[in-house]
Amino acid sequence: MNEYLSQLKVALITGANKGIGRATAELLAAQGMTVLIGARDPHRGEETAAAIGATGGDAHAIELDVTNPATVQAAASWIGDRFGRLDVLVNNAGITGSGQAAPQDALDRIPSAVDVELVREVFDTNVLGVITVTNAMLPLLRRSPAARIVNLSSHAASLALTAEIDGPMSGLPSAAYSPSKTALNALTLQYANELRKENILVNAAAPGYVDTDINGHSGFLTPAQGAAVVVRLATLSEGGPTGGFFSDDGPLPW
Repeated sequence: MNEYLSQLKVALITGANKGIGRATAELLAAQGMTVLIGARDPHRGEETAAAIGATGGDAHAIELDVTNPATVQAAASWIGDRFGRLDVLVNNAGITGSGQAAPQDALDRIPSAVDVELVREVFDTNVLGVITVTNAMLPLLRRSPAARIVNLSSHAASLALTAEIDGPMSGLPSAAYSPSKTALNALTLQYANELRKENILVNAAAPGYVDTDINGHSGFLTPAQGAAVVVRLATLSEGGPTGGFFSDDGPLPW
C-alpha cells in the first residue's frame, strides 16, 4: 500500500448502488477506505452499504441525486459533520438517455432525429450534475492533504476515436450520451487546471464496455474490471497525473 493510500480515509461515489459505482465502492472499501454510497434511492443505498459492511468494509449510504442540489448540499453537510473532510470524489452517476437498452436501440443515436429534451436531460446528469456535486464537495476535498477526483467518462467521449473512419466509435452515433462525455472530459481539464496547485488531482476514467444495466448487460467486462482504472486514479500517489483521460490500458486520445 502506497503512502497516499495508507492516509486515505473517506471516499464518496455517486450512483454507487449498482454497476461500476458499486464495484468501485467495494474495491476501495477492501483497501481500507470509508466509502460513502451516493444513491438516489435511499433503500438501495442502504442495501449496498450493508452488503459492503458484511464483508468487513466501512460503508455508509447517503441519499444523493446529482440533479437535485438540495440533496447534494445535504450530503456535503452530513459528510462535513461526520468526517470533517473528503479525500476522494468519484463522479460515477450518469445516464445514456436510452433507458436500459442495448446500444443499437439507443434513442439518442441519430443526431438529426434526436429529442432535444432528451439531450438536456443527459447533459443535466452527466455534466451539470458533476459540476453540482464537485463544487459542493470542494470545501471538504480542500481539507484533505491530497484529494483525488475521478470523473467517469467513456471511450465514446474521444473525438479522435470517433473521427476514425470505420473505427470502433464511428459506427455508434450518439447525439446525447457521447457528446455529454466529451463535455465531461473538457470539464475535467478545467478542474484539473484550477486545482493542480492545491494538490488535488482530477482525471477522467473510461471503464470500457462493462456488463451493466446501462447497456442491457451486453458488455463483456465485469463491473470490477471496469472499476479498476477508477480505483487506480482514486489512489494516485503524490506527483501522479492530473488532467488526463485513461482506460485500464493507459492514456486515451482526446
